Amino acid sequence: MNITIVKDTILPVKHYGGTERVIWALGKELSAMGHQVTFLVHSGSSCPFARVVAINPNMSIGKQIPGDTDIVHFSDTVYEENLKQPYVVTINGNLPQGTTISPYSIFVSADHAKRYGSSSYVYNGLDWDEYGAVDLSLTRNHFHFLGKAAWKVKNVKGAIRIAKNIPHAHLDVLGGYRLNLKMGFRFTLSPRIHFHGMVDNVEKQQIIQQSKGLIFPILWDEPFGLCLIESLYYGSPVFGTPRGALSELIPSEVGFLGDEQAIISHLQNLPSYSSKLCHEYAADQFNAKVMAMAYLDKFERVLNGETLL
Repeated sequence: MNITIVKDTILPVKHYGGTERVIWALGKELSAMGHQVTFLVHSGSSCPFARVVAINPNMSIGKQIPGDTDIVHFSDTVYEENLKQPYVVTINGNLPQGTTISPYSIFVSADHAKRYGSSSYVYNGLDWDEYGAVDLSLTRNHFHFLGKAAWKVKNVKGAIRIAKNIPHAHLDVLGGYRLNLKMGFRFTLSPRIHFHGMVDNVEKQQIIQQSKGLIFPILWDEPFGLCLIESLYYGSPVFGTPRGALSELIPSEVGFLGDEQAIISHLQNLPSYSSKLCHEYAADQFNAKVMAMAYLDKFERVLNGETLL
């Protein structure tokens, strides 16, 4: 099958990246399965396992899809103008109320799909080979927060409050800074809260594989949350609010869900979690091969004339 993946970005991603890492892993796995993959992405991109076509901003996307394409995979944005081939579109985020949903949409969790009247979803997967060997024997002393701290819905303030209510606990904030003016004025004085800014895979691994757990008291319905599976892969359990996909992704064996006070109470008397179990759960359930097989099923349905909603 010839599959063209369209994304408004440069590949490969150099820093954190979210959906970029997912589509990279998807393309790599599809290529390993014998499919021809093309990335239609911004100029400056390169890829060792797929054909790369640079987007011409002066032409419609439809006219730039290679003629041998069997199916087009869009990420978030559908470019239907002059499009001749069948397509699917992965919706990665929460959409504004009243947004028209394409009948070929794929959401990223069951909860995410249900909120838009759909049952079509594929869990995100990652290429864990790019994350390096994990040392599960390391001592775990701190907790961590992973996400764009400038987004109020990610609730880094809540994570900081939780950490401050746990005697002697330290919190590593990955994805935020001690001084933040994007959320009004926020300056965190506590020496028990450590800010690392935007991190790459190497620093992320060093910190998370020594973490007691991800503190993630979100204030919105999380569509998926790559930080969840990344933390679990490094052997770190998840402690968050039961909103969005968290309830379906975080069974009790690998974490705890509740409101802020419940999380505080749980962490004050932290039970033992198996780093090995957390790691194996993420590695087995959210890898690129599982994701690619699920997407191939969606592709085949569309090629057979079906819709996905």
